[in-house]
Amino acid sequence: MSSHSEPNPTANLSAPVVLVTGAAKRLGREIALTLAKHGWQVAVHYRSSKQDAMNTIADLATNTPATGQKHHIFQCDLADEAATRALVPSVIQHFGRLDAVVNSAAAFEYDSAQSFSYSTLQKHMSSNTGAAILLAQALHAHIEQRQIAGDGSAKGEALTTPRGVVVNMLDQKLWNQNPDFFSYTLSKAALEAANTMLAMALAPKMRVVGVAPGLTLTSTHLTEAEFTAMHKLSPLGQSSTAGDVANTVRFALENQSITGTTILVDGGQHLMRFERDFSMMKPNEHT
Repeated sequence: MSSHSEPNPTANLSAPVVLVTGAAKRLGREIALTLAKHGWQVAVHYRSSKQDAMNTIADLATNTPATGQKHHIFQCDLADEAATRALVPSVIQHFGRLDAVVNSAAAFEYDSAQSFSYSTLQKHMSSNTGAAILLAQALHAHIEQRQIAGDGSAKGEALTTPRGVVVNMLDQKLWNQNPDFFSYTLSKAALEAANTMLAMALAPKMRVVGVAPGLTLTSTHLTEAEFTAMHKLSPLGQSSTAGDVANTVRFALENQSITGTTILVDGGQHLMRFERDFSMMKPNEHT
């Protein structure tokens, strides 16, 4: 892992720090931008998209209020256990603290019950489930050390400092299952179960919250016209936007009374029955 994590002598030790995995692109980037606008310092994680991560940092700097917030990039392959275990210490070394983790990065490769293999399952479980648990474990240890030190944080805040918090990005399809993306779905189902267990195991020092979007951003699997048609398939006539999801993540991070549950942000798509994943459907193939 290349951490780019030299200690920062100008670090702002009063502003909270959040690690957003997969923040170089797509939904993770939108989450990072939203949190920065509301006072968070962002550790931007990426795996291989360094230039995209640098672009995100530049946009964070442009959109950050004049409060002395700093942001930084951190490279890590979340399928690598040793590298994942080193990620949180690298963030803490750079910023002097860590207050929250948003697990947005995810492996998302197609397989089915017929093509399923151990290797495909392992890839998704390592990146999507195991990494999120390791990062929660590491954040809990850091919060515990801060409290044992008697000052609540690197700056000497009172022990009433808000708890550490992890937000795990899930998927509305867990409440409306179909057989497509078999290993991906299993890994997210395991993460949803871990969400509950971690909330129990890491309380009272930590909160753990799930956020489950519906169809939010288009992909190579869908044309623009197909995405637009699919996005409308919900009781509200639209699924989630990136802004909707990012604002919900912020709500989960900052509301001190939420833990061990998942907020679905999907326009009600989980209430409808879809036989296939959106990327496998034609616009008129729905019930």
